[in-house]
Amino acid sequence: MKQFRQPHRPKKNTLVIGRPAVMDALRNGQQLDRIYLDTMAQGTDIRELKHLASQAGVPINYVPAAKLNSFNITGHEGCVAQIAKVQYQSLQDVISFVTESGEAPLFLILDGITDIRNIGGIARTALCTGVQAIIIPDKGVGALNEDAILTSAGALETIPVCRVNSLMKAVDELHLNGILVFASEMTAEKTISEVDFTIPCAIVLGGEEKGVYPALMKICDEKIRIPMKGDFESLNVSVATGMILYEAMTQRMKG
Repeated sequence: MKQFRQPHRPKKNTLVIGRPAVMDALRNGQQLDRIYLDTMAQGTDIRELKHLASQAGVPINYVPAAKLNSFNITGHEGCVAQIAKVQYQSLQDVISFVTESGEAPLFLILDGITDIRNIGGIARTALCTGVQAIIIPDKGVGALNEDAILTSAGALETIPVCRVNSLMKAVDELHLNGILVFASEMTAEKTISEVDFTIPCAIVLGGEEKGVYPALMKICDEKIRIPMKGDFESLNVSVATGMILYEAMTQRMKG
């Protein structure tokens, strides 16, 4: 039977507590991982808080009061923010930095991957195989918290992470910069050995249950798959990432 793994309660010094404090943090550009807002919260300041969060690209999780109380804090006024452990970077800034350094971009795009152990394992492998950035959406992805960083053996604090409000727009931005986007899909015609990973490219990896979002898949340049022997349906996404990135690294080292 699969064991449920209780996440660690965040330490008080990693939290911004109360609506005024959270709004001040947003106004001052402090990097926040996410905001927890009581589903029953009311007041004229809620609209401004939502606007500031949207401008800063910080996701809001609407939760019951019991969730906020579980943080063992007082005076939260139905609003708590978690300070980002990962320093998010602008996608365009990372693209420019990589290309100006003379390297061909190799990025990862994580779509719907919620298990932080998988995210940590992916980041660890990505750092070891030459990936220059990981791109994540602001919603629908596991929180890059202390557990994720621990699982990544610190890789998430080293490799640039770009958080975007739309993966569709991120792909458009990659295309504008001459970067092709490959989507991992188990029924694809081309195997990973038949794709040129030495060119500027990004690889999309979907969650294990739903895979890559269909609309996102549609705008990718190529679908790729890992050849497998037998009829087993799929690989763990972290393991699959390692196999794809090993192929990419091997091609780039030969080149």
